Amino acid sequence: MRGGKLLGQDIRALRNARSMRLEELARGAGKSLGWLSQVERGISTPSVDDLQNIARILDVPMSMFFGVADAAEDEQGLIVRASARRQIGERDNGLVEALLSPDLTDDFEVVHSTFLPGAALGQNRRRATSEVVYLISGKLDVWIEDRHFTIEAGDSFRIKGSEYRWANPYDDPASAIWVISPPVY
Repeated sequence: MRGGKLLGQDIRALRNARSMRLEELARGAGKSLGWLSQVERGISTPSVDDLQNIARILDVPMSMFFGVADAAEDEQGLIVRASARRQIGERDNGLVEALLSPDLTDDFEVVHSTFLPGAALGQNRRRATSEVVYLISGKLDVWIEDRHFTIEAGDSFRIKGSEYRWANPYDDPASAIWVISPPVY
């Protein structure tokens, strides 16, 4: 689990990105307002069960709250070493993602995604975000609203509060960088 202060900052950033009041999250998690305030300030550390409840309420994967390694003290909030990226996303759907941003306290987040061959987001998704995606390698089929596009390495696209889905029916993985505002992970 990430350090208490960093974990609390991420929980606060995710809650704020969803325009959720502290009271709402505390009530949904079955905890007191004071306890959640202490968690967000890094004074208290939630149990794994508490984190599962918070992840469910904030609609993020539980992995969001776990990191490979924290940054050195003088690098915290500034540098993300390749060996310390937080793995996030829906690995079971063939999507492997890592958070490139140091934390979730900015107005945006940067995510590296790898879409394995055969991977697909079967159901349309809509998020209250603006997202710009740059495809580094491979090919990816993308539907934005009901329009279909085949994106190739070097192409980019934007999703702005629209319904979308994606699929990689190709033989090679597709790799992309996403910039998402506000943070959703």
